Amino acid sequence: MKKKILLFVFSISLAIHAQQQSPKVGNEFYQNPIFAGDYPDPSVIRDGEDYYIVHSSFNYYPGLLIWTSKDLVNWKPITHALQKSVGSVWAPDLVKYNNKFYIYFPANNTNYVVWADTINGPWSDPIDLKIGNIDPGHFVDDKGNRFIYFSDGSYVPLSPDGLSVVGKTTHAYDGWKIPNDWSIECFCLEGPKMLKRGDYYYLTVAEGGTAGPATSHMVISARSKSPFGPWENSPYNPIIRTKDSSEKWWSKGHATIIDDINGKWWMVFHGYENGYYNMGRQTLLQPIEWTKDGWFKMKEGIKTEDVIKKPAGESIKSDFMLSDAFTGAKLNPQWQFFDEYDSQRTTFSSNGIKIKGKGAGIGQSSPLLCTPSDHSYTAEVEVEIEGNASAGLVLFYDTKLFTGIAFDKENIMAILRVWQFPTVKGVNKTHLFLRLEKKEQIVNMFYSLDGKDWVKIENSAEVSSFNHNVLSGFMSLRLGLSAVGEGLVTFKNFIYRPIF
Repeated sequence: MKKKILLFVFSISLAIHAQQQSPKVGNEFYQNPIFAGDYPDPSVIRDGEDYYIVHSSFNYYPGLLIWTSKDLVNWKPITHALQKSVGSVWAPDLVKYNNKFYIYFPANNTNYVVWADTINGPWSDPIDLKIGNIDPGHFVDDKGNRFIYFSDGSYVPLSPDGLSVVGKTTHAYDGWKIPNDWSIECFCLEGPKMLKRGDYYYLTVAEGGTAGPATSHMVISARSKSPFGPWENSPYNPIIRTKDSSEKWWSKGHATIIDDINGKWWMVFHGYENGYYNMGRQTLLQPIEWTKDGWFKMKEGIKTEDVIKKPAGESIKSDFMLSDAFTGAKLNPQWQFFDEYDSQRTTFSSNGIKIKGKGAGIGQSSPLLCTPSDHSYTAEVEVEIEGNASAGLVLFYDTKLFTGIAFDKENIMAILRVWQFPTVKGVNKTHLFLRLEKKEQIVNMFYSLDGKDWVKIENSAEVSSFNHNVLSGFMSLRLGLSAVGEGLVTFKNFIYRPIF
């Protein structure tokens, strides 16, 4: 009976969180972000009435999680397209061509492609295109020839199957000149996306640097009657840009423009939230409109932070959530390991996920991570250790910076900016419950012997500086489960709850 009550409480908490994830405001309106948390560099396509989107996945594996929607607002995950670790995966480009799906992406100083016959996969192993540069943007000319634009305004031809480079690189676009008195991070031409509409090809790029000042990133448009130029810059440039640090959304850029099933047009892009830089770049959506002379611009009178009328399309229901009982036979889509997904480390059962210890510390342990979607929240998990292992519940930026609470068979340990030390000695337990409570940028840490009575340790952390502008790397602050050392750690009943 006790087990049934616990499962009921757990399922209720999951249902509440699933409801809170939705960006809908009523049935006809939404409010940004459409993806809360670290979902940068969105690449989106429409296939009939269905939309698909993918984001940069950096050092998190499995990578390249594909999502689907029918209204650009409500999304549910489909599958990870990348299982094999190839390094830090930056801005991808998702395309459909000749009834096959492709994702082009840069990693490890080269560019790769994965492909599949259906969006659900299976997806191929990554194929090395053996060419440098970043932010590949696939396009097809009027004769059906395939090319990739890169971040420096150059393009290169592809083979008919899209799986190899078959010619030289040609420079075609120099970007839009940013006024010298604007506060930007760098010129940094990035994220080319190509669209053919009417007689014109439209090239949408980002400039200004993806981080740095709030006013850095921006969306730039150019058009040409040939996909190879010459390019004419839009008189409405920058199409969108944060103009002042008092705004809610900073560094807005890296856009794809797309139409809905009723012929209305939209821009999908990313931005940092003012005051929550360590959440990473979140995915945003805003309507655009076409002018009589064939340019697009942001729709008048609408701000990114407004309540906005939703695009046409059905509002699908998603059961995506961060909470996880860990009773399934595979890794659920919210989870990724840092650096690599080694399936030999994990064992799945109805009694939790068992992970082999790795490394001498949390930074070397390839922790299992998920992406928080709220400013403030609690996260707790039941943990059991075997052998000479230690387990932790952490907020993880990268291998050199994380904070949280851990334990081994003798002590409760606090982790403050990688500094780890016993904070409660002589507990002598191998089965414990751990909890983190993040209130804005303050993190409090708790443990429990029975999952009911929680003890706050004396140590807390302040995490506002755990972000790219301080640390580089483009990472965000993610919730992590760590298994360290020689032994095994079983995690079960992970519960995530927003704090309002």
